[in-house]
Amino acid sequence: MWVADPSQSGEYRFGTMTADFHVCKTCGIVPIVTCVIEGVRYAVVNVNTFDNVDRSELAETPSNFEGEGIESRLARRRRNWTPESPSTPD
Repeated sequence: MWVADPSQSGEYRFGTMTADFHVCKTCGIVPIVTCVIEGVRYAVVNVNTFDNVDRSELAETPSNFEGEGIESRLARRRRNWTPESPSTPD
């Protein structure tokens, strides 16, 4: 991931301090959230920030993470979020 103007990007962590919400300082949108679990960075993207998405192709389900413990939260992220690809040597 790269940001054209890093000065316009901020990060926010909620109470559990387990994920970084990358926030656009111009519009306030969160396009990506990252989390490091056992040395591996995982990410989830906000599809609502993409151009030309056919919403009829999306499967939306309600979610409620209230009361979820940290271990359960990290296990869910490990299962459902995308791990960072290892760098390849030049």
